[in-house]
Amino acid sequence: MRKRIKSIFVLVMVTILVLAACGKETKEKEETSEIGGKTPKSDKKGGTLKVGLGAPPEGAFQSVFASSSSDSEVIGYFNDGLVDYDEKLEMKPHILSWKDKGDGLTYEFKVKKGIKWHDGSDFTVNDWIFTLETLADKDYDGPRFTGVQDIKGAKDKKDGKSDKIEGIKKIDDYTVEITFEKNKLNNLNNLWTSSPISEKAFKDIPVKDMAKSDQVRKKPIGIGPFKIKKIVDGESVELEKNKDYWQGEPRLDKIVLRVIDQTALAQALESGEIDMSSVTAPVAKEIKDKNPENLKILQAPSTSYMILGFVLNDYNKDKMEVGKARPKYQDPKLRKAMAYAINRDEWIKAFLYEYGKKTNGLIPSAHWIAADKDQLNDYKYDVDKAKKLLDEAGYKDKDGDGFREDPKGKEFVVNLKHYAGTNPTFEPRTAALKGYWEKVGLKTKVQMVEFGKFGQDLEKADESMEVYFRTWLQGSDPDPSGLYKSNALWNESRFKSEKADKLLDDALDYNVVGNDKKKRKDLYIKWQQLMNEELPVIPIAELIDTTVVSDNVRNYEVSFKGSNPIHEWGVEK
Repeated sequence: MRKRIKSIFVLVMVTILVLAACGKETKEKEETSEIGGKTPKSDKKGGTLKVGLGAPPEGAFQSVFASSSSDSEVIGYFNDGLVDYDEKLEMKPHILSWKDKGDGLTYEFKVKKGIKWHDGSDFTVNDWIFTLETLADKDYDGPRFTGVQDIKGAKDKKDGKSDKIEGIKKIDDYTVEITFEKNKLNNLNNLWTSSPISEKAFKDIPVKDMAKSDQVRKKPIGIGPFKIKKIVDGESVELEKNKDYWQGEPRLDKIVLRVIDQTALAQALESGEIDMSSVTAPVAKEIKDKNPENLKILQAPSTSYMILGFVLNDYNKDKMEVGKARPKYQDPKLRKAMAYAINRDEWIKAFLYEYGKKTNGLIPSAHWIAADKDQLNDYKYDVDKAKKLLDEAGYKDKDGDGFREDPKGKEFVVNLKHYAGTNPTFEPRTAALKGYWEKVGLKTKVQMVEFGKFGQDLEKADESMEVYFRTWLQGSDPDPSGLYKSNALWNESRFKSEKADKLLDDALDYNVVGNDKKKRKDLYIKWQQLMNEELPVIPIAELIDTTVVSDNVRNYEVSFKGSNPIHEWGVEK
């Protein structure tokens, strides 16, 4: 099942709310798109489903090493997560079940019996323990240490002070006890319960070599409904059904995932070259405008949003410590002026069409902790206000060239970076931001950066990174600590605030909020208001998850938590 995962590093174009289409639409075109949509039912078995990938996978086909949405999408077909989620994104048992031992710190977990890896070996709790221990290994350099960092002793292992995680105690092959460091309300949400790796497949590979091994890049195995049959790097992945799948034999015989350039995706869907694909707003609009009889756009609410961020401090990635301040964007008046200068309504209409909505907060509105609109400052487009703030902050045009110098009279240039890709809106939407800022006198330089390098440079706060564009998917846990707490890996603005950190810590501390959800929400609202006032990142828009399906796809449906289980899908041609 493809669902809203806990992992927050997934760059996909999805959203929360559905907007009315701009302009007049015919009845037929309105029927092309459907919220929470589904395809017809069918009992037919067999056949091949052809799925389009909008970007080439990077080849890290195990979740513990994956850092791209394309890799994660591929993994979802052949490996399963250990827990499930309801329509409110609350965790519920799946392969894994659990119970609190009574102190809020120690939990007993049980793994479902009878599940097999694709190589025929039994899936046991040993595989999950092996996965957790790998994430805490000092040689593990992937992005998922956050999945174990709350377990007692995990940091000691990461620092090389111990060989095992102290808080993990195996009871038998299907039972384990895990003890956490603190009684935090989201210990379970943060725990790594996404797809595991096989101890048998990886036990003889040094952790430092795992990510580049054949077991990740060429012959990955899982416990999911389909098996990897063939991988053509950067082009396609062919999968065949897992007849021994623990939830029942899949209806489909095969699934073929093919990389299709964004500019050709609509045509590939319309011609039947592929049967379905998640699509970006430009592709959805193109298909909606054409309104082909054989295609339907399914839409689902989600928790994805766009931001513009400012790298405010140095960062030591190895120690996960924020360093000295970078002076260029320290003045909140400058950041606020840059927010007021952006005509977000115009920008969203031009580049997201009806698949996005302006936002002023850093918690997606679908989550229960989100602040109401009237609780946050609205950085509504206001050129005069932007100019006034810049004047007050000392950014003035002192040489008469039409662009402002900094308060010391030196040349000031906004260096904006955006990740590169095949989405045709990437370059024009950054050009539009440049235009907005230059209209208020801020000279701007735009650079498109290869996606992998873009992420790496932000993780280590490379000196070349100043202002950046990001799309984030907030996972099932609404707590934003993983994205915005001072020392967090993905706090890419490197904003440091003891007050903000304390609000986040208190909101998770059982001794502070207990089971009082209102008290917890109040703390998160105060955090949102602080971030809305300090503005280390500028919220731009919430998005909509759009999937295009052909009329031969059966038993497929989308909702807030994602799609229904893959083994239920079918085709009928």
